[in-house]
Amino acid sequence: MSELEQWVRAAFDAGGPLSKSREGYAPRLQQIEMSCAVAQAIEAREPLVVEAGTGVGKTFAYLVPALLAGKRALISTATKSLQDQLFLRDLPALTEALQLPARLALLKGRSSYLCLHRLRQARHSAELPDRRSVQQLARIERWALGTSSGDFAEIEGLDERSPIIPIVSSTRENCLGTECPDYGACHVVKARREALQADVVVVNHHLFFADMTLRDSGVAELLPSVEVAVFDEAHQLSEAGVQFLGTVLGTSQLIDFARDMLATGLAQARGLKDWQGLRDGLERAARELRLVCAGSLREVRGMLKLAWKERAGHEMFATSLAGVATALDAAVDALAGVMDSSPDFKRLHERADALRELTEVFETEAPPGEVRWIDLSPNQARLVESPLDIREALRGQIEAPSGQAKAWIFTSATLGDDERLTWFTEPSGLEKAKVLRVGSPFDYASNARFYVPRGFPKPAEAEHPHKVAVMTALCARALGGRTFVLTTTLRNLATISDALRQEFETAGDAIQVLQQGAAPKRLLLQRFVEDPRAVLVGSASFWEGIDVPGDALQCVLIDKLPFPPPNDPLVEARVARLEREGRNAFSEYFVAEAAIALKQGGGRLIRTEHDKGLLIVCDPRMAGMNYGRRLREALPPMTPLPTFDAAVEWLQLLASQR
Repeated sequence: MSELEQWVRAAFDAGGPLSKSREGYAPRLQQIEMSCAVAQAIEAREPLVVEAGTGVGKTFAYLVPALLAGKRALISTATKSLQDQLFLRDLPALTEALQLPARLALLKGRSSYLCLHRLRQARHSAELPDRRSVQQLARIERWALGTSSGDFAEIEGLDERSPIIPIVSSTRENCLGTECPDYGACHVVKARREALQADVVVVNHHLFFADMTLRDSGVAELLPSVEVAVFDEAHQLSEAGVQFLGTVLGTSQLIDFARDMLATGLAQARGLKDWQGLRDGLERAARELRLVCAGSLREVRGMLKLAWKERAGHEMFATSLAGVATALDAAVDALAGVMDSSPDFKRLHERADALRELTEVFETEAPPGEVRWIDLSPNQARLVESPLDIREALRGQIEAPSGQAKAWIFTSATLGDDERLTWFTEPSGLEKAKVLRVGSPFDYASNARFYVPRGFPKPAEAEHPHKVAVMTALCARALGGRTFVLTTTLRNLATISDALRQEFETAGDAIQVLQQGAAPKRLLLQRFVEDPRAVLVGSASFWEGIDVPGDALQCVLIDKLPFPPPNDPLVEARVARLEREGRNAFSEYFVAEAAIALKQGGGRLIRTEHDKGLLIVCDPRMAGMNYGRRLREALPPMTPLPTFDAAVEWLQLLASQR
């Protein structure tokens, strides 16, 4: 056993530093096993993939050896909120407990930081979208006087989707770099400088891949000096990578550029060019492109992926894309005449040129190995060209020259349903990596029950959503609320929510229905926890990352097996590749994806060792089809129930124990 492993075991021992600093601490064998494996990977400078079940404590399991090794570490996680949790809570607690004077740094993307130059421009701009944005700008101005980090997360209650943030933050496209008059005080530059000086730097997956593509986030400078790279919530790594390794031309991108051009033109070169006309022409072309992409779709909810072949090749699509190109040509010409007068105009000219090149990309055929599609949302269309996975990109980072070799740790609660965790390792190019699966320490057999209704309508049958609502209402009555419904589509989300309200109103139940989209996610969860006489109905974003410990949540229903949509362009391309290789796409892709999603959704139920509850999958295929066994085995070892009456009895027992 190495010296580092001995230190790790000592840290987790009953009388060790963690037990002295954390009330109620008890060693967990699974956590120690994972932590020792991480220590071995750090010493050997090799890749390790770890699936750690709920309750293992994987965050401390990788942080303890990373800190004790005394090596420079990069920690990447899925979201900015998880970054904040690591940087503000977990790392300070551990460095104090272990008495290690490590320098910590937090590094986010540009859009998370205030841009002083663009804040000054916004003060003089008439382009603020509404009165609320004017109020938010005033609030940001007051905050800007005292902040040292410039991180918008400091402003309580400011939604990261607020329309004011793109106005007062920078992008790679509009940043002036060293020519900016505020470069010396720039919050982004300061954050990157602190990251380069730190022992442990916390980033997110999007930033990591954005930097791999654009080399613009500061990670590219940092990575060569790092000896340990940890990717938490690694099940989200591939999709984050595919998103950022691709090429995107978005209509909102075009409109943002047009508005920046107008604001700068009026402020610095009024009357020299027809800035208003240039802005109007490009906005009109962008909106026309979105309309053509939408086609006959009049109302769009959420995000739709459209196959490239559905629009590309049609005359109207080619015409609208040519219209964007023409409007950008006019902008390039106009900006060329004034670009020497200020850094702002020089940067705008570069942006116009880059956008023009993007239109040329999408006017030609996609290269082999890439897939194209159109993302359509209520406010924009995005033309996307992407690799099918992150295999080559990640392999290029890991297979560095021996002098730069480092430990690569990938971990999550859900990485596959086989011993080699193929769902994650294959598309990530990690087939040769050491793999460890660590089960949950929770007693699922005693505390959790699982039920699949056999005589239930199949998901394709019209009455299925209504029957899901009826079953949900019966469960919620037995518990007095305390129920989640996870749906696989936004259509089912609305249908089940409406049917549930009708069920409760007809029976006179005082149980409220909280529906995704009716309020921000955080507010819905707060209402659910504060008044558990509720059923929360959520779709994609509620399947993971939701933590409701205790008896506020005791029943989770999943409407149907979460197979990937077969008409999704990325899914189609991945299936086609498997079939070309002579492989079984249904088993290796569709069932594997469903198993992962079920593990994530079912994982909402039991969050602590004392939690008890019931999981229902309202899809008889899980009981009757030959692949059902594989899906059942992917879930934690919950005790199966034979009938719905037995399920209701279990819920009534839980209600009586509160």
